[in-house]
Amino acid sequence: MERVSNINPTDPATADQRPAAPPPEVPSHLRGRKRRDGKRGGCLPWIAGFGVLLAIFLIWKFPSFKAQAELGSAYAARVGCSCRYVQGRSLDSCQSDFEPGMEMISLSEDPATKTVTGSVPLLASRSARYAGASGCLINPRN
Repeated sequence: MERVSNINPTDPATADQRPAAPPPEVPSHLRGRKRRDGKRGGCLPWIAGFGVLLAIFLIWKFPSFKAQAELGSAYAARVGCSCRYVQGRSLDSCQSDFEPGMEMISLSEDPATKTVTGSVPLLASRSARYAGASGCLINPRN
């Protein structure tokens, strides 16, 4: 009776195995270079495509950004004017009255005309003036 074992043979030379083929010869002008395996351009096309999509999105949304900046600067001018000329506080302390998300809006004042201007850089600027008993009124757009 023949004994069967589940252990792989330790002798590597079996009849089923063939010797490995030698690696292909690499031409001398290509030695030392990395192969790209068919990849062209790496991540540059992806970056360019993302940039184009971002530009399209910004052009599409620009009117909305501008309208929000206009609204925010008018609100900031009105709140800043009331804070400064109705309550008598400093203009620096008035910025603490802003709602969250209004960090980009800056205030400036013209004491001669009692006008406070709220502005979002490169997008919008609106002013409000103190009108005595009527409080602060937003100046019409130019």
